[in-house]
Amino acid sequence: MATARATSRYIRTSAQKAGLVLDQIRGRDVAEALATLRYSRKLIAHDIEKTLRSAVANVEQREDFGGDVDRLYVAACWADQGPSMKRIRPAPMGRAFRVVKRMAHLTVEVGERRPKAGAPAGRPRRAAKAPAKAKTEGE
Repeated sequence: MATARATSRYIRTSAQKAGLVLDQIRGRDVAEALATLRYSRKLIAHDIEKTLRSAVANVEQREDFGGDVDRLYVAACWADQGPSMKRIRPAPMGRAFRVVKRMAHLTVEVGERRPKAGAPAGRPRRAAKAPAKAKTEGE
């Protein structure tokens, strides 16, 4: 089964904030994850969506890819802490406070689900219900 990975580096957010959104899409199908990111209110969701689309494009380029994008899912995703920019903010009485502006490296790994053995291609059908017995007056 094909897997591929995409990484966005030096994204201007903390790894903890990015991790909150990545936890929402981990293990989901790609279409469902993209919908979740599209309607998320977190600003980092846009950068994660770009990384996820890049990972999907990477897996489509592989030779062992089956060709069905609907079978792709988010196999793993994480946010590593990047470098921090340190800035100085003036404080009362001639002092200074340090402001740390954090960065993160986002990684999304996409994999292909195995087709279920013996399952027909396409949508599964429901089993037909047995017809109900007609009530007779004697019962």
